[in-house]
Amino acid sequence: MSVDELLKQFDVVGIEGVDTRLLTKKIRIYGSMKAAIGVDVDKEKLIKIARDQPFIGDIDLVDKVCVKEPKRIEARGKFEVVLIDCGVKMSIVRQLLKRGINLTLVPYNFPAEKIIEMNPDGVFISNGPGDPARVKETIETIRKLVGKFPMAGICLGHQLMGLAFKAKTFKLKFGHHGSNQPTKDLETGRVFISSQNHNFSVDEKTLPKGFEVTQINLNDRTVEGLKHNDLPIITVQYHPEAGPGPHDTYFFFDRFVDLLRG
Repeated sequence: MSVDELLKQFDVVGIEGVDTRLLTKKIRIYGSMKAAIGVDVDKEKLIKIARDQPFIGDIDLVDKVCVKEPKRIEARGKFEVVLIDCGVKMSIVRQLLKRGINLTLVPYNFPAEKIIEMNPDGVFISNGPGDPARVKETIETIRKLVGKFPMAGICLGHQLMGLAFKAKTFKLKFGHHGSNQPTKDLETGRVFISSQNHNFSVDEKTLPKGFEVTQINLNDRTVEGLKHNDLPIITVQYHPEAGPGPHDTYFFFDRFVDLLRG
């Protein structure tokens, strides 16, 4: 059948005859915008629907996508890691299990005191949706755990780590989405292709003393990786676990294992 017939069969709205180049130019100038699409809907009503959408910075999303109770996943390995689940991708879990890390997934608002009682070898903060500044429970938990365990974060976890150290985050004009984002490692000079899906970024100018930017996005020079020079902390903004790929940045998980060994 045709695409038109397929969409109609499943009651999915589609568009045609639209100048997508004009849309692209508008987005390049004004950034990501609210939008709506409808069939046989009054134009003014459709505009109102678009305008009435809540801003992403006003929505709490993490509690909708994380575990509600601690969950144990055994790798029969030598390391014990608490993974703070803010909406973790299972490909992250698989990469950690492959490296002999036993995981205990806990909700984003799990008390730091209980994590300390578990006495893990390390703590990992996952990716997740929405504005990082709204995830205050995890930010506070990170602050209480700093210096007690090796720590790592991916995507939202990277942003939350920055916020825990009083850095600031900001909303990107376009967001980074897709599997072909060029990232440069400042320590080696090597350029990687990375998979990314985020709308916020850590503001490099607000990073406190002790943090070093390890990687940058070559499209807009935003922060893609951090490490602390005095504490066992590493983070990346992109998704090193991307499946089916690219796999250029799997080494991030090996670096985390090195922290656990240390």
